[in-house]
Amino acid sequence: MPDIAEAQSTAVARGVSVRDLRVTFDAPVLQGVDLDARPGSQLAILGPSGCGKTTLLRVIAGLQRLDHGEVWLGEDRVAGPGLHVAPEDRSVGLVFQDWALFPHLDVAANVAYGLPRSARGRFGRVDAGGRAFVMELLDMVGVGELAQRQPGSLSGGQQQRVALARALAPRPSVLLLDEPFSSLDTNLRADVRSEVAQLLRELEITAIFVTHDQDEAFVLGDEVAVMRAGFVVQQAPPAELYARPVDRWLAEFVGTADVLPGEGRGDCAVTVLGRVPLAEESHGAVEVLVRPEEIVLNDGDAGVVLGVEYHGHDAITRVRLRDGTLLRSRSTGTPLFAPGAAVDVTHSGAPTVSFPRSDVAISDVPTTPFIPHQV
Repeated sequence: MPDIAEAQSTAVARGVSVRDLRVTFDAPVLQGVDLDARPGSQLAILGPSGCGKTTLLRVIAGLQRLDHGEVWLGEDRVAGPGLHVAPEDRSVGLVFQDWALFPHLDVAANVAYGLPRSARGRFGRVDAGGRAFVMELLDMVGVGELAQRQPGSLSGGQQQRVALARALAPRPSVLLLDEPFSSLDTNLRADVRSEVAQLLRELEITAIFVTHDQDEAFVLGDEVAVMRAGFVVQQAPPAELYARPVDRWLAEFVGTADVLPGEGRGDCAVTVLGRVPLAEESHGAVEVLVRPEEIVLNDGDAGVVLGVEYHGHDAITRVRLRDGTLLRSRSTGTPLFAPGAAVDVTHSGAPTVSFPRSDVAISDVPTTPFIPHQV
């Protein structure tokens, strides 16, 4: 791939801000969405199917009118009460889930179709300067040698790169990508998304990705906005989302998580594993988030190993404590314990988060560290 600094040809990036967006079809789809993407940053919108991700993207692009709220691109308000700027006037590029290439046009013509009308000339013909720019874009995304090929003869990864080049042709200040890698096989998907993320960062273009894949969101996003039922539950950098989710649903959605009942005592909570440090003070009946990498196993008799899932780079060991509590422990390398092994189970001591718990009495929560006995 050529030097991106030399091939830079997009407009100055603009930030994206949406405020209190509401859209209703037969039922509410967006129910007061707030969202921000800094100029030149990459934002991933993550959520389960039907939560409103694609509708939100269409509102930002101007393809869907909103019922309430505002959309700002940089200093320009493009949607709001009595205002709807047309999609072609927003300087926003859009890469569709199925790439939407024209099968009757070759690769170069597909990309040229994305040029502004003023650059296409009479009858849609592209002059020498336009053709050179198209080739620059194709080289930029790594498919310059495919300019004369038909889309139907390309692999999925190649088609995805062509669709990206076409979206960049109008020199957008914001690029929106709706599940752009979902049609690729697993190995190709990982490679292509990393290349695309690197390219967009080097171009310093504001990009918003929609995905339902947590791994993809964490790889692509400088920040991730997690949606549920038409709301943004939390927007934050991936590490913060994982370590400091705002509620139990989010904790379980963005990674493997177990939740223990406990009693908050300020900077710690007393649980079946003993005292677990808390990142923020809490008091009373709580649910305490524990990630598998925080659960440490050693020889002992606090619990029994139920099973092991070995992934090569790490392993997840499932354990049942003597009171029936089920926990998962993540370790790197070869698993240390086989199913049926007796183990001690402790918490690493890394501060975690807790959530208020109203359905358990304080008297039901252990008040002293757990003392294991033979399983």
